[in-house]
Amino acid sequence: MQRATRASTEPLSVLPESAVVGTEDHENAPAIVVRADAVESVLSTLKTEAGYDHCACVTAQEYGDRFETIYHLRTYDDPTDELSVVVPTLHDDPHSESGAGVYETAAWHEREAYDLLGITYEGHPDLRRILLPETWQGHPLRESYNQDKPQIVPFREHERILEDRRSGPDTMHLNMGPHHPSTHGVLHLRVTLDGETVADVTPEIGFIHRCEEQLCQQGTYRHQIMPYPDRWDWSGAGLLNEWAYARAAEDLIGVDVPEYAQVIRTMSAELSRILSHFLAIAAYGLDVISEFTAVFQYGIRDREIVQDILEDLTGQRLMFNYFRLGGVAWDLPEPRETFCETVRSFLDDLPQKLEEYHDLLTGNEILQMRTVDTGVLPPETAKAYGCTGPVARGSGVDCDLRRDDPYGYYDELDWDVVTEDGCDNFSRVLVRLREIEESAKIIEQCVDLLEEWPEDDRTIQGNVPRTVRPDRDAEIYRAVEAAKGELGIYIRSDGTDTPARFKIRGPSFSNLQSLPEMAEGEYIPDLVASIGSLDTIMGEVDR
Repeated sequence: MQRATRASTEPLSVLPESAVVGTEDHENAPAIVVRADAVESVLSTLKTEAGYDHCACVTAQEYGDRFETIYHLRTYDDPTDELSVVVPTLHDDPHSESGAGVYETAAWHEREAYDLLGITYEGHPDLRRILLPETWQGHPLRESYNQDKPQIVPFREHERILEDRRSGPDTMHLNMGPHHPSTHGVLHLRVTLDGETVADVTPEIGFIHRCEEQLCQQGTYRHQIMPYPDRWDWSGAGLLNEWAYARAAEDLIGVDVPEYAQVIRTMSAELSRILSHFLAIAAYGLDVISEFTAVFQYGIRDREIVQDILEDLTGQRLMFNYFRLGGVAWDLPEPRETFCETVRSFLDDLPQKLEEYHDLLTGNEILQMRTVDTGVLPPETAKAYGCTGPVARGSGVDCDLRRDDPYGYYDELDWDVVTEDGCDNFSRVLVRLREIEESAKIIEQCVDLLEEWPEDDRTIQGNVPRTVRPDRDAEIYRAVEAAKGELGIYIRSDGTDTPARFKIRGPSFSNLQSLPEMAEGEYIPDLVASIGSLDTIMGEVDR
């Protein structure tokens, strides 16, 4: 691949010349190429001296002559300050230093790269498979991988996996999940208990790994990828996921979205966020105070209203497939006045309903006892694990891509980023309830704009080529503020109408990795409260 000459001079100025071997030109961020034996020192310098405190994503991929790891770095204070650290390794023996000693969040990302591509990361604290079983033969993203090879292994291989891993005679090993209502999906937790106190917890994931990235790599940019993002988050946040892909692909090919379509996108995305937050709050009441009759059913009741609105708009109740490259599939349903009146009716009733949620949840003494000062996640720890969304904002981390890296119509509207500094389970509940209020403010302003928009200027799609073929070796990482946090997409083009590499950065993937920090030293019921406060969706964890 041709190495470009442009790179940000400021990051380069703090790095030793011997560590940097070249630069690349990615679409939205400069990239530096570093030696595989200098990864830890380079990342540490960039974090401490250049201020890159957010490792958003780690992507790994194979070329004909090498393997490559890319650390996508940003700053929490300014997400538009981005840098890609590219680490090429030998094709025959791919190994490099681990970055997990600098960014805790890199540990899971590197395990995934090892699992799917076989890249070894020296100094990694726990380098083993993460999405596939330990007994899996080979690395399925390698070009040389034999897809016809049967995955049948002798018992001696399984026997090693089934060994008793308890840490001592005074502790007890407890399996929680993978089929457990309080894990909100097929999540397995290996918990070590000292009496009733959690001494250690290790999340095990991969039970619904569905090769979503590989499915997207087989689909065409314009027509076949867009239906997949809805399936990464079945809480109703699919429109936000669609926007993540649309933003990456549109920036990659230079497509402008009409202003009218941006307003529709913004309105529908916030309705989708409300869907997700209602489910999170309803399920949390069920998890923590067993409020099935009130909180859970109220949440489902109010979700149904939003789902009816989105069904009128998109034609679907959950898997929307409404966004298109360059805009949206179609305009507001007719008669427009009726649709807008329905949305306004929902918004008018919302303040009173939110008061009920606060009475039943945040004003509930039992929930306060279960959540205040439990699941504590200090802001620096949240940053180290790459936490974003309500999880980070509940720890006082004031970051939101809608404001800090504006897209859509957000920078034209009046709304606020919600943060709480309690750093506990209670704060994360408060953030989601208050974010519903802010989403309602955004939706109301969008409805006002759409009602008054001149009929002759209601363009719903920009000019997109019939067949989308980005330039060969064009690379981009783009993200949006999804319901759970930063949902990012990395795309590398090979000049065809399908991506050469498609990487999904699910916010729940990084948020879930912080669970041990929140749960260790607390009681078993606190562990359940901490899991629910993360609002994890396993579809975007396992992909």
